[in-house]
Amino acid sequence: MKALVTRLDSFGDVLLAGPAIRAVAARADTVTLLCGPRGAPAARLLPGVDDILVWDAPWVGLTPPPVGRGEVELLIDTIDADTALVLTSFHQSPLPTALLLRLAGVDFIAADSEDYPGSLLDVRHHRAPHAHEVEAALDLAEAAGFPAADDGRPRVLPPPDTAGLTGPEPYVVLHPGASVPARAWSPDRCAEAARDLAAAGHRVVVTGGAGERDLTSYVAGSHALDLGGRTGAAELAGVLAGAGAVVTGNTGPAHLAAAVGTPVVSLFAPVVPAERWRPYGVPYVLLGDQDAPCAGSRARECPVPGHPCLDTVTAHDVVNAVEKLMGEAA
Repeated sequence: MKALVTRLDSFGDVLLAGPAIRAVAARADTVTLLCGPRGAPAARLLPGVDDILVWDAPWVGLTPPPVGRGEVELLIDTIDADTALVLTSFHQSPLPTALLLRLAGVDFIAADSEDYPGSLLDVRHHRAPHAHEVEAALDLAEAAGFPAADDGRPRVLPPPDTAGLTGPEPYVVLHPGASVPARAWSPDRCAEAARDLAAAGHRVVVTGGAGERDLTSYVAGSHALDLGGRTGAAELAGVLAGAGAVVTGNTGPAHLAAAVGTPVVSLFAPVVPAERWRPYGVPYVLLGDQDAPCAGSRARECPVPGHPCLDTVTAHDVVNAVEKLMGEAA
Protein backbone atom coordinates (compact mmCIF):
# COMPACT_ATOMS: atom_id res chain seq x y z
CA MET A 1 0.00 0.00 0.00
CA LYS A 2 1.29 3.45 -0.95
CA ALA A 3 -0.02 5.94 1.58
CA LEU A 4 -0.06 9.72 1.45
CA VAL A 5 -0.59 11.97 4.48
CA THR A 6 -1.20 15.68 3.96
CA ARG A 7 -0.65 18.51 6.44
CA LEU A 8 -0.28 21.73 4.51
CA ASP A 9 0.25 24.44 7.11
CA SER A 10 2.99 25.24 9.61
CA PHE A 11 6.03 23.70 11.33
CA GLY A 12 4.21 22.93 14.57
CA ASP A 13 1.18 21.49 12.79
CA VAL A 14 3.38 19.00 10.94
CA LEU A 15 5.08 17.94 14.19
CA LEU A 16 1.68 17.30 15.78
CA ALA A 17 0.76 15.08 12.80
CA GLY A 18 3.72 12.82 13.61
CA PRO A 19 1.93 10.23 15.75
CA ALA A 20 -0.77 9.74 13.09
CA ILE A 21 1.91 9.43 10.41
CA ARG A 22 3.61 6.69 12.42
CA ALA A 23 0.26 4.90 12.71
CA VAL A 24 -0.05 4.94 8.92
CA ALA A 25 3.58 3.88 8.48
CA ALA A 26 3.00 0.79 10.65
CA ARG A 27 0.58 -0.62 8.04
CA ALA A 28 1.66 0.95 4.75
CA ASP A 29 4.54 -0.05 2.51
CA THR A 30 5.53 3.58 1.95
CA VAL A 31 4.39 6.93 3.35
CA THR A 32 4.66 10.21 1.47
CA LEU A 33 4.03 13.42 3.39
CA LEU A 34 2.52 16.27 1.39
CA CYS A 35 3.23 19.52 3.23
CA GLY A 36 3.68 23.23 2.67
CA PRO A 37 7.00 25.09 2.64
CA ARG A 38 6.64 26.22 6.27
CA GLY A 39 6.09 22.65 7.40
CA ALA A 40 8.84 21.05 5.31
CA PRO A 41 11.64 21.51 7.89
CA ALA A 42 9.50 19.64 10.43
CA ALA A 43 8.60 16.94 7.90
CA ARG A 44 12.29 16.09 7.51
CA LEU A 45 12.48 15.33 11.24
CA LEU A 46 9.61 12.83 11.41
CA PRO A 47 9.99 9.06 11.76
CA GLY A 48 7.92 7.00 9.34
CA VAL A 49 8.16 9.38 6.39
CA ASP A 50 9.68 7.86 3.24
CA ASP A 51 9.22 10.78 0.88
CA ILE A 52 8.19 14.44 1.10
CA LEU A 53 6.25 16.50 -1.41
CA VAL A 54 6.30 20.25 -0.79
CA TRP A 55 3.51 22.35 -2.27
CA ASP A 56 2.38 25.85 -1.39
CA ALA A 57 -1.40 25.46 -1.42
CA PRO A 58 -3.36 28.58 -2.44
CA TRP A 59 -5.92 28.07 0.37
CA VAL A 60 -3.37 27.96 3.23
CA GLY A 61 -1.68 30.80 5.10
CA LEU A 62 -2.05 34.57 5.09
CA THR A 63 0.08 35.15 1.97
CA PRO A 64 -1.00 32.28 -0.29
CA PRO A 65 0.23 32.07 -3.86
CA PRO A 66 -2.15 32.69 -6.76
CA VAL A 67 -3.89 29.66 -8.19
CA GLY A 68 -1.79 28.28 -11.02
CA ARG A 69 -3.12 25.60 -13.31
CA GLY A 70 0.36 24.40 -14.17
CA GLU A 71 1.36 23.97 -10.53
CA VAL A 72 -1.84 22.09 -9.77
CA GLU A 73 -1.43 19.78 -12.76
CA LEU A 74 2.19 19.09 -11.81
CA LEU A 75 1.15 18.12 -8.30
CA ILE A 76 -1.61 15.84 -9.61
CA ASP A 77 0.86 14.15 -11.95
CA THR A 78 3.43 13.71 -9.15
CA ILE A 79 1.17 12.13 -6.52
CA ASP A 80 1.40 8.33 -6.48
CA ALA A 81 -0.71 6.81 -3.71
CA ASP A 82 -3.51 4.34 -3.13
CA THR A 83 -4.65 5.73 0.23
CA ALA A 84 -4.61 9.22 1.69
CA LEU A 85 -5.21 10.83 5.06
CA VAL A 86 -5.97 14.57 4.92
CA LEU A 87 -5.06 16.19 8.23
CA THR A 88 -6.42 19.66 8.97
CA SER A 89 -7.07 21.86 11.98
CA PHE A 90 -10.58 22.08 13.37
CA HIS A 91 -11.34 25.26 11.39
CA GLN A 92 -10.00 24.06 8.02
CA SER A 93 -11.74 22.21 5.21
CA PRO A 94 -10.04 19.12 3.74
CA LEU A 95 -12.11 19.21 0.57
CA PRO A 96 -9.83 21.24 -1.75
CA THR A 97 -7.02 18.81 -0.98
CA ALA A 98 -9.32 15.82 -1.37
CA LEU A 99 -10.40 17.03 -4.82
CA LEU A 100 -6.79 17.16 -6.01
CA LEU A 101 -6.06 13.74 -4.55
CA ARG A 102 -9.10 12.28 -6.29
CA LEU A 103 -7.95 13.81 -9.58
CA ALA A 104 -4.53 12.24 -8.93
CA GLY A 105 -6.20 8.81 -8.81
CA VAL A 106 -6.08 8.16 -5.07
CA ASP A 107 -8.67 5.44 -4.43
CA PHE A 108 -9.26 5.87 -0.68
CA ILE A 109 -9.33 9.26 1.09
CA ALA A 110 -10.17 9.96 4.73
CA ALA A 111 -10.56 13.32 6.48
CA ASP A 112 -12.42 15.17 9.20
CA SER A 113 -15.15 17.14 7.48
CA GLU A 114 -18.20 19.02 8.69
CA ASP A 115 -19.05 19.92 5.09
CA TYR A 116 -20.81 17.40 2.86
CA PRO A 117 -17.99 15.81 0.83
CA GLY A 118 -19.94 14.26 -2.02
CA SER A 119 -17.67 11.70 -3.68
CA LEU A 120 -14.45 13.31 -2.43
CA LEU A 121 -14.11 11.26 0.77
CA ASP A 122 -14.44 7.57 1.50
CA VAL A 123 -14.26 8.18 5.24
CA ARG A 124 -15.96 11.36 6.44
CA HIS A 125 -14.96 11.53 10.09
CA HIS A 126 -16.18 13.98 12.74
CA ARG A 127 -13.53 15.01 15.23
CA ALA A 128 -14.30 15.17 18.93
CA PRO A 129 -15.13 18.80 19.79
CA HIS A 130 -12.37 19.34 22.37
CA ALA A 131 -9.69 16.96 21.09
CA HIS A 132 -6.06 18.00 21.04
CA GLU A 133 -4.64 18.16 17.50
CA VAL A 134 -2.53 15.05 18.16
CA GLU A 135 -5.55 13.07 19.39
CA ALA A 136 -7.79 14.29 16.56
CA ALA A 137 -5.27 13.12 13.95
CA LEU A 138 -4.89 9.75 15.67
CA ASP A 139 -8.67 9.35 15.85
CA LEU A 140 -8.96 10.01 12.12
CA ALA A 141 -6.14 7.58 11.36
CA GLU A 142 -7.88 4.86 13.38
CA ALA A 143 -11.19 5.52 11.58
CA ALA A 144 -9.32 5.07 8.30
CA GLY A 145 -7.89 1.70 9.40
CA PHE A 146 -4.61 2.83 10.95
CA PRO A 147 -4.76 2.36 14.73
CA ALA A 148 -2.05 3.90 16.89
CA ALA A 149 1.16 1.88 16.71
CA ASP A 150 2.85 3.27 19.85
CA ASP A 151 2.28 5.67 22.75
CA GLY A 152 0.99 8.39 20.41
CA ARG A 153 3.38 11.11 21.58
CA PRO A 154 5.10 13.56 19.22
CA ARG A 155 8.56 12.35 18.29
CA VAL A 156 11.40 13.26 15.93
CA LEU A 157 14.44 11.46 14.57
CA PRO A 158 17.46 11.58 16.91
CA PRO A 159 18.84 15.14 16.78
CA PRO A 160 22.52 16.00 16.39
CA ASP A 161 24.79 16.69 19.35
CA THR A 162 24.69 20.45 19.92
CA ALA A 163 26.95 20.74 22.97
CA GLY A 164 29.36 22.71 20.82
CA LEU A 165 26.68 25.38 20.44
CA THR A 166 25.19 25.39 23.92
CA GLY A 167 28.06 24.49 26.19
CA PRO A 168 27.50 22.02 29.02
CA GLU A 169 24.18 21.08 30.54
CA PRO A 170 22.14 21.97 32.51
CA TYR A 171 20.58 25.00 30.89
CA VAL A 172 17.15 26.52 30.22
CA VAL A 173 16.05 27.56 26.73
CA LEU A 174 14.11 30.79 26.26
CA HIS A 175 12.55 31.15 22.80
CA PRO A 176 10.99 34.64 22.61
CA GLY A 177 9.73 34.75 19.02
CA ALA A 178 6.45 33.64 17.46
CA SER A 179 5.19 33.78 13.88
CA VAL A 180 1.90 35.22 15.16
CA PRO A 181 2.48 38.48 17.13
CA ALA A 182 -0.55 37.92 19.37
CA ARG A 183 1.05 34.74 20.70
CA ALA A 184 4.37 36.35 21.72
CA TRP A 185 5.39 37.53 25.19
CA SER A 186 6.79 41.06 24.99
CA PRO A 187 10.55 41.47 24.45
CA ASP A 188 10.89 43.38 27.73
CA ARG A 189 9.23 40.57 29.68
CA CYS A 190 11.46 38.01 27.92
CA ALA A 191 14.58 40.01 28.78
CA GLU A 192 13.45 40.21 32.41
CA ALA A 193 12.96 36.45 32.44
CA ALA A 194 16.47 35.85 31.05
CA ARG A 195 17.92 38.09 33.75
CA ASP A 196 15.90 36.56 36.59
CA LEU A 197 16.56 32.97 35.46
CA ALA A 198 20.28 33.74 35.40
CA ALA A 199 20.06 35.37 38.84
CA ALA A 200 18.38 32.19 40.11
CA GLY A 201 21.42 30.19 39.02
CA HIS A 202 20.29 28.87 35.63
CA ARG A 203 22.34 28.94 32.45
CA VAL A 204 20.03 30.49 29.86
CA VAL A 205 20.18 29.84 26.11
CA VAL A 206 18.08 32.10 23.86
CA THR A 207 16.99 30.68 20.49
CA GLY A 208 15.37 32.18 17.42
CA GLY A 209 15.33 32.16 13.65
CA ALA A 210 17.54 34.05 11.24
CA GLY A 211 15.07 36.93 11.13
CA GLU A 212 14.94 37.21 14.92
CA ARG A 213 18.57 38.06 15.69
CA ASP A 214 17.76 41.56 16.98
CA LEU A 215 15.12 40.09 19.29
CA THR A 216 17.31 37.30 20.63
CA SER A 217 20.25 39.67 21.16
CA TYR A 218 18.05 42.04 23.15
CA VAL A 219 16.53 39.25 25.23
CA ALA A 220 19.87 37.56 25.95
CA GLY A 221 21.66 40.79 26.90
CA SER A 222 24.61 39.96 29.11
CA HIS A 223 22.70 37.27 31.02
CA ALA A 224 22.28 34.52 28.42
CA LEU A 225 23.84 32.79 25.44
CA ASP A 226 22.36 34.10 22.19
CA LEU A 227 21.87 31.42 19.52
CA GLY A 228 19.57 33.53 17.34
CA GLY A 229 19.90 32.50 13.69
CA ARG A 230 22.41 29.76 14.45
CA THR A 231 20.17 26.69 14.41
CA GLY A 232 18.26 24.92 11.68
CA ALA A 233 15.37 22.65 12.62
CA ALA A 234 17.55 19.63 13.46
CA GLU A 235 20.04 21.71 15.46
CA LEU A 236 17.21 23.40 17.33
CA ALA A 237 15.85 19.95 18.23
CA GLY A 238 19.27 19.11 19.68
CA VAL A 239 19.41 22.33 21.69
CA LEU A 240 15.92 21.75 23.07
CA ALA A 241 16.67 18.11 23.85
CA GLY A 242 19.57 19.14 26.08
CA ALA A 243 17.53 21.68 28.06
CA GLY A 244 16.07 21.10 31.49
CA ALA A 245 13.06 23.17 30.45
CA VAL A 246 11.96 25.34 27.53
CA VAL A 247 10.15 28.67 27.91
CA THR A 248 8.22 29.69 24.80
CA GLY A 249 4.89 30.78 23.43
CA ASN A 250 2.39 28.77 21.43
CA THR A 251 4.71 28.29 18.49
CA GLY A 252 6.60 25.54 16.68
CA PRO A 253 9.48 25.21 19.18
CA ALA A 254 6.98 24.37 21.94
CA HIS A 255 5.93 21.30 19.96
CA LEU A 256 9.52 20.52 19.00
CA ALA A 257 10.48 20.60 22.70
CA ALA A 258 7.67 18.16 23.44
CA ALA A 259 8.82 15.93 20.57
CA VAL A 260 12.29 15.61 22.15
CA GLY A 261 10.80 15.02 25.62
CA THR A 262 11.67 18.35 27.26
CA PRO A 263 9.22 20.00 29.73
CA VAL A 264 7.69 23.28 28.53
CA VAL A 265 6.71 26.50 30.25
CA SER A 266 4.04 27.57 27.79
CA LEU A 267 3.26 31.28 27.55
CA PHE A 268 -0.07 30.60 25.94
CA ALA A 269 -2.21 33.39 24.47
CA PRO A 270 -5.81 32.13 24.34
CA VAL A 271 -6.49 33.33 20.78
CA VAL A 272 -6.65 29.61 20.03
CA PRO A 273 -7.72 27.06 22.66
CA ALA A 274 -5.00 25.50 24.80
CA GLU A 275 -6.91 22.24 24.95
CA ARG A 276 -6.14 21.77 21.24
CA TRP A 277 -2.68 23.32 20.99
CA ARG A 278 -0.84 22.98 24.32
CA PRO A 279 2.44 21.03 24.50
CA TYR A 280 1.52 17.35 24.26
CA GLY A 281 3.04 14.34 25.96
CA VAL A 282 5.45 16.13 28.33
CA PRO A 283 5.11 17.94 31.68
CA TYR A 284 4.15 21.57 31.11
CA VAL A 285 3.04 24.69 32.95
CA LEU A 286 0.52 26.89 31.16
CA LEU A 287 0.91 30.62 31.85
CA GLY A 288 -1.38 33.36 30.59
CA ASP A 289 -4.99 34.38 31.17
CA GLN A 290 -7.01 31.76 29.31
CA ASP A 291 -10.25 33.73 29.91
CA ALA A 292 -8.98 37.00 28.43
CA PRO A 293 -11.27 38.91 26.01
CA CYS A 294 -9.24 37.67 23.02
CA ALA A 295 -10.01 34.01 23.83
CA GLY A 296 -10.97 32.01 20.75
CA SER A 297 -10.64 35.01 18.42
CA ARG A 298 -7.77 33.52 16.33
CA ALA A 299 -6.42 37.08 16.21
CA ARG A 300 -2.94 37.55 14.81
CA GLU A 301 -2.48 40.98 16.35
CA CYS A 302 -3.57 41.42 19.96
CA PRO A 303 -7.00 43.12 19.95
CA VAL A 304 -6.68 44.27 23.59
CA PRO A 305 -4.40 47.22 24.49
CA GLY A 306 -1.40 46.14 26.54
CA HIS A 307 -1.57 42.48 25.58
CA PRO A 308 -2.84 41.61 29.09
CA CYS A 309 -3.36 37.87 28.49
CA LEU A 310 0.43 37.41 28.41
CA ASP A 311 2.04 40.56 29.78
CA THR A 312 0.40 40.08 33.16
CA VAL A 313 2.73 37.06 33.41
CA THR A 314 5.90 38.09 35.24
CA ALA A 315 9.49 36.90 35.08
CA HIS A 316 9.01 35.63 38.64
CA ASP A 317 6.12 33.45 37.39
CA VAL A 318 8.40 31.96 34.73
CA VAL A 319 11.25 31.27 37.17
CA ASN A 320 8.82 29.48 39.50
CA ALA A 321 7.40 27.44 36.62
CA VAL A 322 10.87 26.44 35.37
CA GLU A 323 11.96 25.35 38.83
CA LYS A 324 8.74 23.40 39.35
CA LEU A 325 9.27 21.45 36.12
CA MET A 326 12.97 20.88 36.68
CA GLY A 327 12.32 19.81 40.28
CA GLU A 328 9.75 17.26 39.12
CA ALA A 329 12.21 15.88 36.56
CA ALA A 330 15.08 15.56 39.05
